[in-house]
Amino acid sequence: MNTAPAHRPFRKTLPTARAHSEELGWRQIAGHLEVPTLLQRTRLDADTDVITYEDVFASGRCQLLLGDLIALADHGHAPTSDVAGLINDICDDLITATTATGRTTALSCCVPALYADRIRPGGRLDTWYQAPSLTVTDTHTGEPIPLPALTGYTATVNDTPLLLDVPAAINAARGALHPDGQWTSAITQGDPTEPNIAASAAGACWLDFEHAGRNTLAGEIANLLWYLLALGGWLVPTYQRDVYHRTLPLHLPPAATPTIEHTELSSRHRRLDLHHTWPTGPGRHTALTRLLDRITTDLGDAAGLPRGRQLHALRSFLTLRILGVIPPHLLNSSDLLLLVAKLAQAQHLADPTPFTHTDPLSDLATVENP
Repeated sequence: MNTAPAHRPFRKTLPTARAHSEELGWRQIAGHLEVPTLLQRTRLDADTDVITYEDVFASGRCQLLLGDLIALADHGHAPTSDVAGLINDICDDLITATTATGRTTALSCCVPALYADRIRPGGRLDTWYQAPSLTVTDTHTGEPIPLPALTGYTATVNDTPLLLDVPAAINAARGALHPDGQWTSAITQGDPTEPNIAASAAGACWLDFEHAGRNTLAGEIANLLWYLLALGGWLVPTYQRDVYHRTLPLHLPPAATPTIEHTELSSRHRRLDLHHTWPTGPGRHTALTRLLDRITTDLGDAAGLPRGRQLHALRSFLTLRILGVIPPHLLNSSDLLLLVAKLAQAQHLADPTPFTHTDPLSDLATVENP
């Protein structure tokens, strides 16, 4: 192992099995993506290991995580061109990884934790979304309605009729993501999110390797897209504040979050009408726009997504990201309806515009001394 440098290292304490996955993942991607130097792995006790990495911020190799860079740009403290540049670097890295290690494989040959483990019968999605205690509120009577009971309701989201059927969406994703399904895969980091990627002079620097290894490119793209659209600027800072504060050094407040302007939910008429806005600051809007541009061109081509139907091909992976990250019992009724509305939009990605549409903010109050 390398000798630790003079600047302080970064240590991760993990159960031994997770530490093994972390080290193996790092070794698989270290040859073709920029990563911190792995210094050593030591046994702490019978069931716990410590993995020591170079601290890329203490060493000066990196300055900001993607999430902090987006937040600074949202609040007018960083140029949006820096955000666009980092998103381009991320996309370039995924394409490079595919060129070097890509092949068509069965889903069962890929890292399972973020997808196969969650979609299996009786897994996270079934447990979370079949619970009778998971309810939304009838706006006429004030009575709680179990979320599964909304199946078959007439749903209109921002004036667009949509099918509202959470169980059907889960079953469709399960059918599409069966173990023998064939996907373009490559050796990648496996969890491309705003806290896991830093900006360096050489491009993107990838952090956190527990899910690194052979992953589907479609899954990587869907993961990053949903994080930029909802998790990073809304759900994680709202419902996982400890994670948000722990993983992003600046953890600035979101510039804006989705807002419901009108809701009418009637169990008597079996109808849901919902109007919402999805405001984004300039940094987040730039990140989303740049990623969508790359999905519909070279990144989508590298992932084997059909031209003109790239987002439609991501639908099953997006379903897992929408439903499988934040426990729904934590969400208030309005935010749960927003999530269900996005799920419904994701089932109709022949026209991706409603799903990806955001409302850029024109006037932002700045945050002093970020």
